[in-house]
Amino acid sequence: MQPADIADLVEASDPRVSPDGRTVAFVVTTVDLDANLYRSAVWVAGVDGASLPPCPFTGGSGRERMPRWSPDGEWLAFVAHPDPDSKGSALCVSAADGTGEETFELLSWPEDIDDLVWTADGSRLVFTARSRDEDQYGPSHDRDRPSRSIDRVSYRLDNVGWTIDRPRHVFSIASDGSSGGVPVRLTDGPYQDTGLAVSPDGAWVAFSSARTPTWDTDLSTHLYRVPIDGGAEPEQLTEGVHLHGSPSWSPDGSRLAFVWGDRHSMMKHGQIGVVSADGGGERLLTTALDLHCAPYLAAARDPVWVHGGHGLLFQVDEAGNVPLYRVVVEGGETALVVGGDRQVTGFDVAGGTLAFVATTAGDLPEVFALVDGEERRLTHLGSSFAAEHPIAEGPERFVAVSADGTEVEAWLLRPEGSTGDEKLPVLLAIHGGPFSQYGNRFFDEFHVLAGAGYAVLYSNPRGSSGYSSSFSRGIRGPRASEDPGTGWGGADYEDLMAVVDEALRRFPDLDASRLGVLGGSYGGYMTSWIIGHTDRFKAACSERALNNMLTFAHTSDIGAHFPAGYIGASHLDDPDEFVRQSPTTYFRDMTTPLLILHSDGDLRCPVEQAEDLFLRLKLTGREVEFHRFPGEGHELSRSGAPRHRVERLELILDWFGRKL
Repeated sequence: MQPADIADLVEASDPRVSPDGRTVAFVVTTVDLDANLYRSAVWVAGVDGASLPPCPFTGGSGRERMPRWSPDGEWLAFVAHPDPDSKGSALCVSAADGTGEETFELLSWPEDIDDLVWTADGSRLVFTARSRDEDQYGPSHDRDRPSRSIDRVSYRLDNVGWTIDRPRHVFSIASDGSSGGVPVRLTDGPYQDTGLAVSPDGAWVAFSSARTPTWDTDLSTHLYRVPIDGGAEPEQLTEGVHLHGSPSWSPDGSRLAFVWGDRHSMMKHGQIGVVSADGGGERLLTTALDLHCAPYLAAARDPVWVHGGHGLLFQVDEAGNVPLYRVVVEGGETALVVGGDRQVTGFDVAGGTLAFVATTAGDLPEVFALVDGEERRLTHLGSSFAAEHPIAEGPERFVAVSADGTEVEAWLLRPEGSTGDEKLPVLLAIHGGPFSQYGNRFFDEFHVLAGAGYAVLYSNPRGSSGYSSSFSRGIRGPRASEDPGTGWGGADYEDLMAVVDEALRRFPDLDASRLGVLGGSYGGYMTSWIIGHTDRFKAACSERALNNMLTFAHTSDIGAHFPAGYIGASHLDDPDEFVRQSPTTYFRDMTTPLLILHSDGDLRCPVEQAEDLFLRLKLTGREVEFHRFPGEGHELSRSGAPRHRVERLELILDWFGRKL
């Protein structure tokens, strides 16, 4: 696989099962390298594998996404972006017979539509979208816009932009087009509302939000409900200081399921909980599982009710995989439903059919269905890619033992056709987060690196999300009042070095004299930290990195609570600990040649993080190169402009090609 081969990638996502369980609608996304953008279309496929082969339902010339079946199965609603390079969107409804003759646009909106759900009687669609200040966004040039008034700590978001004058609210609209394109606004105010569920009787809409006077610093969100016809203030249903999101209404309307989290003391496992539909009786159901029940990189969706409201299906991060589990609501017992060495990145249940999208280390995301205990593969979207781009088999899994005896899961991906007779240069790749995981999913970057002749070494050190709570919380700060640990750059560093040592011991074809290290975000942090504490690597690439924790706290869109949630104190109360855990503190010990990659528009790890480290190294005569990507945010490597993604990979290959 070569960098430009990302143009041939194709990905299935967001499966939705028709009410009768016979058809699955899903989204297929492709890369248009010539136009430098992504295109997506809604597809459909019959569950029986014969009556309706996988085929496009919408045109796909722009971006169509978020398919949602009407309760009677006669209509499919979806969100369209006729101009794939624009944020403007349209809410459309089309006859589900696929003829396209009965497709109409319910409304157009200048922003993305983020959530979409039908009412139980099919008469209305409820959605969330940002409601922007047209005085600010109407003019085409910045010089013609008024100043912004910033009175909150949370006022912008990476890959989203300004939020202070673009609050996200809940709306509803008649599904028959009788409203003339004008929706009913159900919520208002400066708040950011997300996640939707409509009660079975159609009377209420549930959503998640922070709607207190101090919503921007509380680090909590709650479930609310509001009447479907609007005209009333939302009622708060949950209490406390934690996160409550992704509501899902039980079939009998008596309860709401939700995803629970905690931003005060990082990182705690996400949990699945339930609460009474009118508030009270909140319970967490999955604490005994001791696994993270809200995977971020697997695009976790709201929990889905099954067995007549007695159980809930949900995704889990588990040792490099993302399986589906079921929990019994009344007893709390959990059971594996869909497992294997793969990651489930989306799922839905209706009419006795469970549909899901899954990916493995060597396979692009495909659609599957589970009917009467039988698993069926419905799509082969990645077959042409696999035929045209032979990729390395594997990877080979192994376990390393860290300095304190902790076991660390790791993988090695060799180049395709490697025989073991030739010494291979090695690249240690480190994931972001740190509360995320590498594992059994298709990762184009690893196959590009292997395609260039490198053995790719990757692992899940402490702080990763796929293991026990004590493992995930092992890099909390040593001064934290709750579960103190080593801090960043402690146990995680020891784990990564143990992985390198074990790989070199176990695999004699790895060349210990040609080691490189790279990573993005927290992986960039760890790359910068490593070269400040050892010179065993011959070259490094640190991208979109957090390099200076103290300045990060002042400038990042999440700086007010992250990394304070790990350290256990704010940067105002314990600045010395922020400095101690910052890679920039050790810049004089960095002798490894370093490539720095960063995006100009990164709000998560602002570009000053790269500028800081680059300037320190440059002024002290170190070998360092710095590349900045215009118009990109923190997600460049995953969802940036296709040409920038190709250029990024080419820069990485060129750098390590020269150094290793």
